[in-house]
Amino acid sequence: MLKVNGQDHPWHPGLTVARLLKEKNYIFHAIIVRVNDKYVPSEEYDKTAINDGDDIQAIHLITGG
Repeated sequence: MLKVNGQDHPWHPGLTVARLLKEKNYIFHAIIVRVNDKYVPSEEYDKTAINDGDDIQAIHLITGG
């Protein structure tokens, strides 16, 4: 089990940041992801494995004027 933005989410083998964002339907262009308080650059989403028990924060950046 994972925590994603404070909510439980099931873990499964092969889970990456990219796959998790897709599962959660987080499709915003500007998003910051932290895994266990460590920032993950967007170019690393496909390569960054998520382990059972990890704490994930996905923060949508909103811009405006």
